[in-house]
Amino acid sequence: ISHTWFLSIIQNEFRTGKIDLDSTMKLLEKLQIPFDFAHVKHVFKKTVDKRKEHTINIEDFRAIYRTIVHRPEFQELFRAYSPNCRILADTELIEFLIKEQHETEVCEMTALEIILKYEPIEEVRKRREMSFEGFIRYMSSEDCSIFKNDHKTIYQDMNHPLCDYFISSSHNTYLISDQLIGPSHLWGYTSALLKGCRCLEIDCWDGSNNEPVVYHGHTLTSKIPFSSVIQVIDKYAFVASDYPVVLSLENHCSPKQQEVMADYLETILGDKLLTSTIGDTVVTQLPSPEALKFKILVKNKKVGTIEEGMLRRDLDIHGETGEISDFENVSDEDETDEKAPLYPKSGSSKRKSECRPSSPPRKKAKTKKIKIAIALSDLVVYTKSEKFRSFEHSLANQKCYENNSIGEVRARKFVKHSAKEFVSHTSRFITRIYPKGTRANSSNYNPQEFWNVGCQMVALNFQTPGVQMELQDGKFLDNGGCGYILKPEFLRNRNSTFTPHNVGRYSKPMSLSIRLISGHQLPPSNLSKTNKADPLVQIEIYGVPEDQAKKKSSVIKSNALGPRWDETFSFTVQVPELALIRFCVEDEISLVANEFLGQYTLPLLSLSKG
Repeated sequence: ISHTWFLSIIQNEFRTGKIDLDSTMKLLEKLQIPFDFAHVKHVFKKTVDKRKEHTINIEDFRAIYRTIVHRPEFQELFRAYSPNCRILADTELIEFLIKEQHETEVCEMTALEIILKYEPIEEVRKRREMSFEGFIRYMSSEDCSIFKNDHKTIYQDMNHPLCDYFISSSHNTYLISDQLIGPSHLWGYTSALLKGCRCLEIDCWDGSNNEPVVYHGHTLTSKIPFSSVIQVIDKYAFVASDYPVVLSLENHCSPKQQEVMADYLETILGDKLLTSTIGDTVVTQLPSPEALKFKILVKNKKVGTIEEGMLRRDLDIHGETGEISDFENVSDEDETDEKAPLYPKSGSSKRKSECRPSSPPRKKAKTKKIKIAIALSDLVVYTKSEKFRSFEHSLANQKCYENNSIGEVRARKFVKHSAKEFVSHTSRFITRIYPKGTRANSSNYNPQEFWNVGCQMVALNFQTPGVQMELQDGKFLDNGGCGYILKPEFLRNRNSTFTPHNVGRYSKPMSLSIRLISGHQLPPSNLSKTNKADPLVQIEIYGVPEDQAKKKSSVIKSNALGPRWDETFSFTVQVPELALIRFCVEDEISLVANEFLGQYTLPLLSLSKG
């Protein structure tokens, strides 16, 4: 049957006898199987090279199709469940789903749906059976993805307060390369929002003609008008997710231009902008992502309380400013302040003290006054930026709608020396972590160490590819990619004694067994002329320190089309709720170097069995 079906689809193309590479590609597309051009071209060339011509006949095409599509590992699986090795009846498909795919709720309907969706041969489909062609299409489909199907939609409870979620967050969103001379670009905002990012950073400075601009201050990065940034956010805020977007303003504008900012926020964003509390004016806990759907929140310093701001709602506050005391250098400053000039002034003592191995003496807190336009201040409702002083100070004084930004160096010290207090802090207050100012090339830190203590907004440079962004992308695939992931209970509970270094009673050990079977149509190595690679796979676990692990497969020599490993790897994971698993495929170039071919990262608990 499959032979007749195959011929009926392709014979028309061979009316004139032979076809070239271009037509081969088109014909493969018609057969609805995903192909990689480089691999098809390679197999095609191997076929025609013997004959010194550039076309193939119908038998050649069938051989090429089989080489690429009829993978032996699929054949073995199919034959194990098909008594005649040609067809799977619905009952045999059900058996496969239960035994191999660990499906629990399987019935005839499930099997029928799969057959109707994937079986290409009509008469087989009518008999409610599945051919090998249908089986291949099913096995290569999204339905058989390693990522759990029900995690591809929002499945978590979205009614907890905002501080109970990990929130996808970007740092210096306006940059698309480095932090010193690179371009600032609106695309930074568009691409972050389309990836489901929910907390964007906007660095605002006074511009000419009373028009605030966005760029990385004191550097040569280019400038973009604040109004254009807000227009782009207005357009793309809710394309990837309905849940609230937080605009983290790094505000360096004069009160006069802050009023211009407030005006743009209100006129451009309109009803999307959250300007008042929802429900009670007296705020005792943060609202939930669900309650804030389709809302944009401003995160900035604020004069006074929410209640005072609400009382001013209908007054004319044009031209009014308020003052905020900002405490500087409360602890030994181990961070260049997030937005300090990246070019140290000559003779700057601060830089010298940074290089000394011992920590500089604690400086006395000095207070500086910051002027804020009331018009902008009153747009801040649930996300008021508060300078972080200490965990004790926050516990005694901080309100639930006040949040802190802590630089990575200082935060890392807290993880090391006061993890329990850190977890207690993040169970109450939104905490944002940002990269240290000296990362001029926009490199990133490992976000996992801060997720481990419950930090909600772990801000990364989205423009910089690498393991750190791959962990970010992998973590936020979860919960439908909506940018909000409910933290595990032990990071939400205010009485939790959890710390990443000593998980104690919070451990729920899980044994994980991964069978690495094969690869298919891997990206060919850049360094190989023959489309061959020597692939190997690294399997890595990221999580609390004792769960960090890395295992490596053997190397399969010169095979990028269908390398076969059949190796099993076992891991024990103490805190699966925080763990990510990363599969990284590399090409062994030499004994000391590997070239990256591709990777896939996902939360351990989103891993599908089967």
